[in-house]
Amino acid sequence: MNELKIFDGFGHVLLEVAVALAPLLLLFLILQVWLLKFSRRRFIRVLKGFVLTFLGLSFFLQGVYVGFLPVGEIIGKTMGSLEFGWLIIPAGFLMGFVATFAEPAVRVLNYEVEKASGGYIPQQVMLYTVSLGVAASIALSLWKVWLGIPLWYLVIPGYVLAFILARYSSPSFVAIAFDSGGVATGPMTVTFILTMVLGFASALEGRDPLTEGFGMIAMVALSPILAVLSLGLLFSRKEKQDERYHAEV
Repeated sequence: MNELKIFDGFGHVLLEVAVALAPLLLLFLILQVWLLKFSRRRFIRVLKGFVLTFLGLSFFLQGVYVGFLPVGEIIGKTMGSLEFGWLIIPAGFLMGFVATFAEPAVRVLNYEVEKASGGYIPQQVMLYTVSLGVAASIALSLWKVWLGIPLWYLVIPGYVLAFILARYSSPSFVAIAFDSGGVATGPMTVTFILTMVLGFASALEGRDPLTEGFGMIAMVALSPILAVLSLGLLFSRKEKQDERYHAEV
């Protein structure tokens, strides 16, 4: 029985995270000297934040390499080889919802949206909207893989619908929607769900795992845009109903 080496390759992960954070740290130090001029106490707090970010990202990515990637691939291959392999579609919906719900970048965006809107757009509403959108797109991606449907059959109509919705949405919701499409393709979704789709595609005859995997990322990037734009239309409708009510009163 092979022993699980949890910290195997951890040095390489530390180096990757350090290289990724170094430009941000350098930029902060330059701005601190030239423009920001934070107090000593606040400057130390920011440095502590960099240290915590470095440690958090390092341990998270190590967990991804030793846990998320192999587990996701095993789940996809196992369910793809079953007689009722289509059951992975509702399972993918559930996993997509949970993964997005736990996505750190999504939570940061939701916090900033609530803060910028003065509480008009609550964090929880945005969180459930983006999570349900991504969950639906993952289920749709697995359905596409199961039936062998070309990616552009879904992506082109999806973006056409997105531009139509943007035409009737407020500028603030359009900006939030396209930002949501970026943050939804974060480490939780890309690592766990992507490997599951790749494993599922590899278990099906005539499917190219590489093509199917990238197709899933395209769908995940599109779905929060549609979900948030739809939410914006609901907010606009509610505003008009409130205005009509106050006008009548």
